Amino acid sequence: MTDAAAHTYPDVIAPRQATRPIDATVRVPGSKSITNRALLVAALAHGESHLTGALHSDDTRYMAAALNALGIAVETDVAGEAFHVRGGGGTFPATEADLFVGNAGTAMRFLTAALPLGHGRYRIDGIPRMRQRPIGPLLQALNDLGADVRGELEAGFPPVVVNANGLPGGRCRMAGDQSSQYFTALLLAGPCAAQGITVEVEGDLVSKPYLPMTAAVMAAFGAEAELDEVDWQVLSVRPGQRYTGRDYRIEPDASNASYFFAMAAATGGRVRVDGLGKGSTQGDLRFIDVLQAMGCTVIETEEYVEVRGPEGGKLRGVDLDLGPISDTAQTLAAITPFADGPTTIRGVAHARLKETDRVAAIATELRRLGQQVDEFHDGVTVHPRPIVPADIHTYDDHRMAMSFSVTALRAPGVRLLEPKCVAKTFPDFFDRLDMVVR
Repeated sequence: MTDAAAHTYPDVIAPRQATRPIDATVRVPGSKSITNRALLVAALAHGESHLTGALHSDDTRYMAAALNALGIAVETDVAGEAFHVRGGGGTFPATEADLFVGNAGTAMRFLTAALPLGHGRYRIDGIPRMRQRPIGPLLQALNDLGADVRGELEAGFPPVVVNANGLPGGRCRMAGDQSSQYFTALLLAGPCAAQGITVEVEGDLVSKPYLPMTAAVMAAFGAEAELDEVDWQVLSVRPGQRYTGRDYRIEPDASNASYFFAMAAATGGRVRVDGLGKGSTQGDLRFIDVLQAMGCTVIETEEYVEVRGPEGGKLRGVDLDLGPISDTAQTLAAITPFADGPTTIRGVAHARLKETDRVAAIATELRRLGQQVDEFHDGVTVHPRPIVPADIHTYDDHRMAMSFSVTALRAPGVRLLEPKCVAKTFPDFFDRLDMVVR
């Protein structure tokens, strides 16, 4: 279960009703995806790094704690939204460590690929759901690159045991249909591998926008990843590179901003998020294109993004492939009851392997709210119906809790069960929600 260390929420929350269109400028905490990438890169760098604008949540705490256990000094400054990291110069000082990362997929995948850079025996584990989330393609790729990694209890699943003696590197192949995090993990480790790393992608690659994000973080610390952004068939990191410590600013989390943009859409209001803009490396910011297709007005500048919902919050139904931005599929699902016709969400089969089976969870909870839902392998079609009061199950999935809090703004009697799961990426989400709705 998640650990809502800084914020304690009851077992059931009934989000405040929006009695008027929301009109707010919102501050969103730092990107989880960028924070965990930057923490690992800083840990592998030569010299010290200071990360500002960083997210402090369950997922980033797990990453920081794991790096400390590996002998990398990571100093945490929650109030200052910062981490200070003394890098290990491409390896880890500890020769033995037993790591626990909860249900943090980024920490599990990124660390698994980096651990072979050390010298010793390491083990990495998580909560029971993490043990159900496959990691076999990444393990096979690492072994093809000269590592010695294996699933301890079941082949292809955590816990993972690593017998490390440096990573030779070279060339490998990996299927692209499960998680882009496998590819990010290899790229992040690449500059420290003796021969660099080249990965051939089998089939289509899901969640492609996360790879340019990874490359941007790497470049900020002095290493280059080469991406084939036309066909996405080959990703590589040349040998002989290294990371250098630096001061690095982390931008706000676009995935978490999506809930506030959706609030503007659902209530016919206005929400501006500062610090996100045209220069963002986060693919999930393109959720604003989804809202625009549904009838919202979007203003995107270098300094901020603003969404204005249609009058009365009456949205258009859409038929969209959300594969590249699948973490926003639940946000879209949560506002489908307010559309004027059916909405189809496609291309998110890989979301069944995340914190929960997100496709099934979306279908189940929307039906609980009285919606007609057709579920298929890689998505759902939602036929809007009047919302009926219901208690929404969150499945220990932060995105279920935050998404359906948007639905509750316009639906009396909708409550969220076990809302503390938001601690995974946005510990004070409900406090900020109250400030916006107030």
